[in-house]
Amino acid sequence: MNLPFAHRVIFSEDEIADRVQELGREITAFYKERQGPAASVVIVSMLKGAFVFLADLMRYIELDLSVDFMAISSYGATDTKSGVRIEKDLSGSIYNQNVMIVEDIIDTGLTLSYILRNLKSRAPAEIKICTLLDRAVARIAPIEIDYRGFEVGREFFIGYGLDYRQKWRNLKYICSPEGLEEENGESVLALFGDP
Repeated sequence: MNLPFAHRVIFSEDEIADRVQELGREITAFYKERQGPAASVVIVSMLKGAFVFLADLMRYIELDLSVDFMAISSYGATDTKSGVRIEKDLSGSIYNQNVMIVEDIIDTGLTLSYILRNLKSRAPAEIKICTLLDRAVARIAPIEIDYRGFEVGREFFIGYGLDYRQKWRNLKYICSPEGLEEENGESVLALFGDP
């Protein structure tokens, strides 16, 4: 696919595929070691960015699993009021279930911290976290990540589910755009700080 801006490939299609397969094996081994062949897990994925990663990952998890989705939005990003709103909640119960949150990228951890509190209030057996990209350099909330695909810096990424204004999720690789500008002329990269 030809992109209308310069970009640098950060993780190739093959690199992503290999790492996703490794993660699937690690997750399978963890649960089978603890619970035997009948191990099960409920995967909770955040819409929309994580769905591509989730679709590939779950095919390498050899467990009895089910999948559910949440959609979260932030509101009122001002000095006086801000928060997180659940736009789409889980469709099933996670009571006494092993839960794994699957994310595309974890930055500050503030939204994920809210999600964790919300899910813990539903009394699951335990909650684990798996993310494709971990931007630990931006972390504010103390989040323990159990499975990570790749550690990244402050660059802005698109592809493999990650988007810019809902575009380019369908790239088979993850890249960092160069020279992509907001409508007001400000560089997208400036919004995310220097790499």
